[in-house]
Amino acid sequence: MSGLTLLVLLWTLAAALFSAVTLARVLRQPAAPASRPVPPLLLLRPLDEPTDDELKDLALPLPADLPVRQVVVSPYRPRLAEGMEWHYSDPPCLNRKVGHVLYALDTLRRGEEQILVVDADVAVDRALVEGLSSALSAGAALATAAPVPEGGAGLGAIALRGLLRSSQHSFVALDLMSVGPKAICGKALGLSGAALEAMRELSDHIGEDLELARSLHARGLPVTRAAAIARMTLSRVELPSAVRRIRRWMQVLRAHRPGLWPTVPLLLAPTTLLLPLAVWLGSPAVVTALAALLALRIALGLALSRGTPDAGDGGWEWLLGEVTLLTAWLGSVAGHTVDWRGRSFILQRGGRMERTVPGGES
Repeated sequence: MSGLTLLVLLWTLAAALFSAVTLARVLRQPAAPASRPVPPLLLLRPLDEPTDDELKDLALPLPADLPVRQVVVSPYRPRLAEGMEWHYSDPPCLNRKVGHVLYALDTLRRGEEQILVVDADVAVDRALVEGLSSALSAGAALATAAPVPEGGAGLGAIALRGLLRSSQHSFVALDLMSVGPKAICGKALGLSGAALEAMRELSDHIGEDLELARSLHARGLPVTRAAAIARMTLSRVELPSAVRRIRRWMQVLRAHRPGLWPTVPLLLAPTTLLLPLAVWLGSPAVVTALAALLALRIALGLALSRGTPDAGDGGWEWLLGEVTLLTAWLGSVAGHTVDWRGRSFILQRGGRMERTVPGGES
């Protein structure tokens, strides 16, 4: 066996073992804990340049019995569901989401209300509110909910569903396999007092969610994934749009967690690379190991998709998710400029942003 064949074999076995451990942990997840009574809540929905999908999600009413004030924080006043409030905010800081949240806290919070922050492209329901609130009541410094796309048309929608719902990069799988600070997604958050104070230092960071998790972990404070999911209802998404979005995520990961960034092609999206290598090498050992990896990824995709619409699609959508993730990762290798929310920034190590000006100078 040549040195290259041995290297590819070991890589394939490592990826298969990683998936096997993830699958075992997914299958062994405990049942969701009983929901606690929901205390008074302030639910903030930061919004910039709303899309049609976001406006549809914001029009969804919450159950009337929940003690929740849901407030859209934005320079725009969209059509809102009954009972939802709007608060004008046009923050000057680079991370406008953080700016919206901090301004709302300083002007809207009443007493000891729990604070939830949910992006406008998430469909908020009872399960999400109760899940995040219960995690905070149980002592979490930061509560998160894994984003799970649903529906949609076009290859981009399939890629996002495959990546975030049924691949090794789903935030359920990432949470179960995390070592050290968790790689979380900030689509839906419950924030304790400690998290709110830490957020005040992040107005110039692009990945406030990753940095918030790192800061709280360094202080020994728990970051908890709620049992509920953050449902993202998709419409039509073209593949180039999905690749651009995921490329930005990879740039954020590279800036905030440079040690995790190389694990994307090695463990999270290796299949696209290992398939042609196995064919080219023609080694029975490599082909057998690759077959085991594929079987485990299919099983993992099905396990992660349980309880979602079209759960059976999880057995194959993960592959397009992996291809898209690897393409986006390769696109993040060169350059430190990122386009975000209609603006262009240069990313510094640690995720700090510098605004660019015409001509490319910062």
